[in-house]
Amino acid sequence: MSETMRGTRLGALSYETDAHVVPAERLVITYECPEGHRSVVPFSIEAEEVPFEWNCRCGRVAIRPDTEAPEQKPAKHVRTHWDMLLERRTIADLEELLQERLALLHEQQGRTRPTLRKSA
Repeated sequence: MSETMRGTRLGALSYETDAHVVPAERLVITYECPEGHRSVVPFSIEAEEVPFEWNCRCGRVAIRPDTEAPEQKPAKHVRTHWDMLLERRTIADLEELLQERLALLHEQQGRTRPTLRKSA
C-alpha cells in the first residue's frame, strides 16, 4: 500500500468517484417576483414544508405562481411590561404603591437636601 500512496497528499484529494451514485430525488419549485425574475429552487422530495415565499436576488419577495397563498395566521399580540404588570396587580394597588414610593422619595430628599442659608 505504501507503494501506491507515495507522492500523494493525504486528505487533499479524494479518490472516490461519482460512479454508481444516485442523487436524492428533488422537487423543483419556481418562484416569481414582481420584477419578473424567476428563481428555480430544488427541494428534497422528503421536505416537510415547501415555503410559499422566497427572497429574490433583487431583494423583493418572490411567490409560487402555481399555488394559492396559505391562510395568514392571526398576528400574536406582543405583551408589554405594562400588560404583564396588570396581570399581577390592579390599578388601585399600583396607585397605592406609587403614593408609598413618592412619600419615601420625598422623605429621603428632605433629609439629604442641604439647607441654603442666606448671608446678611
